[in-house]
Amino acid sequence: MANEGNIASIQEALQQDKLDGWLFYSFRGSDPIAENILRLDHAKFTTRRWFYFVPARGTPGKIVHAIETGALDSLPGDKRVYLPWQQLHQHLRETLGSAKKIAMQYSPLNTIPYISRVDAGTIELVRSYGIEVVSSADLVQVFEAVWSDEQLESHLYAAKHMREIVDE
Repeated sequence: MANEGNIASIQEALQQDKLDGWLFYSFRGSDPIAENILRLDHAKFTTRRWFYFVPARGTPGKIVHAIETGALDSLPGDKRVYLPWQQLHQHLRETLGSAKKIAMQYSPLNTIPYISRVDAGTIELVRSYGIEVVSSADLVQVFEAVWSDEQLESHLYAAKHMREIVDE
């Protein structure tokens, strides 16, 4: 479960990169990167679109479908529930507020396919609000390509024993 400390770390990274926010989006589990970074339960499959916006400063916002109102309950932030797509668009515009430049799991010209998780239509929708969408690749690297203390300890343990085997 994402906690306040995790969100604070994301916000700190956004400020360093001079971004107004990071918009996470998924439809039917289309973004495992979001699930990992937000520490969502991978077993909890959703069938409707959801958005989670982490602003550089302030309270995050979540947008979920009326059928799956609890989809993002493990995350902090204000919740908006939509039913028709028009309401989704309205909630998204309101949630993004005055943001001008945000990151999404998008890769210009699909140069990094691993990152490219958001469909073109959703990118176009966000851009239609006058918002510049940039790749989240650098942010993803900060939060995904890092070892935990346990992983580092395991690596050092294995390396030590490999050295012993090689030296025999």
